[in-house]
Amino acid sequence: MITVLMATFNGAQYVGEQLDSLLRQTRAPDRILIRDDRSTDSTAEILSRYQRAHPDLIEVSINQVNSGNAGRNFMSMMTTERDDYVMLCDQDDIWLPDKIELTSARMAQLEAQWGASVPCLVHTDLTVVDEDLTPTGDSFRTSTFANYDRTELKDQIIQNTATGCTIMYNRALAQLITEVPQHMVMHDWWISLIAAAFGQIGHIDDCTVLYRQHQANQIGVADMRTLRYKLSRLINPDRVRADIAKTYPQALELKSLFSHRLSPDQIRLLDSYCAIPHLNKVHKIAMVARLGVWKTGFSRNVAYLLFI
Repeated sequence: MITVLMATFNGAQYVGEQLDSLLRQTRAPDRILIRDDRSTDSTAEILSRYQRAHPDLIEVSINQVNSGNAGRNFMSMMTTERDDYVMLCDQDDIWLPDKIELTSARMAQLEAQWGASVPCLVHTDLTVVDEDLTPTGDSFRTSTFANYDRTELKDQIIQNTATGCTIMYNRALAQLITEVPQHMVMHDWWISLIAAAFGQIGHIDDCTVLYRQHQANQIGVADMRTLRYKLSRLINPDRVRADIAKTYPQALELKSLFSHRLSPDQIRLLDSYCAIPHLNKVHKIAMVARLGVWKTGFSRNVAYLLFI
């Protein structure tokens, strides 16, 4: 059984197209669970129409109060919904027809290698498109210098590599998602941390999603290869520092919630990493080097070391 979780908020413009793409999958989902975050547009009416047309497939609920952001809306579902496999779906993208089929095949490979009792996560690349679904350049992986082979905990505490709308995770991982963390940067980063700590992360190089960029996006995609982007990071150190600062409470939260499952080496890693803000500059750089908690890409690491 495969359950797709979709978080919606004021998504009337695109949510119908996204649902149509789920209905066209070569391997159909078994359930589509949608939780609306108190939309003020016609999203709820559109969802109700799809639910009436597919009552055995689509379930819709509405939060009593707005959760605050998409990550928390997703987490409210992820902490309660269990299935053999769970996939996450944004409201404004398009899933290519073989997305579920390809992802399921990669998950089967992981579980054949490690066992279904091991928490496993699979994610893919994306094609970045504009509002009209016209590709805006290279894939997400290429434009962001993402390295999908960096799957260890030390890699994931500093930088997430799995984009939520491409993720599938198995029941063993779902059973570890029991609380909404107070200091989570985003829901996809949080489950990637759990998978890195206690299981396996696999990926597919194929682009399986048209990742739509528009004015209402909570998170946009910048081409990190451009000189403009690199200069913007250097002349806006407060933003770089803020991005780094968010990773420390998230790492502490992981330790707090999973101290009974983490190995002594993992606890030492988290403790040492979270001590970095309290060190002087030289010792900060020395700690980063000792722990091996590097970002991907030379320019990223230059900014990281300059503004840590």
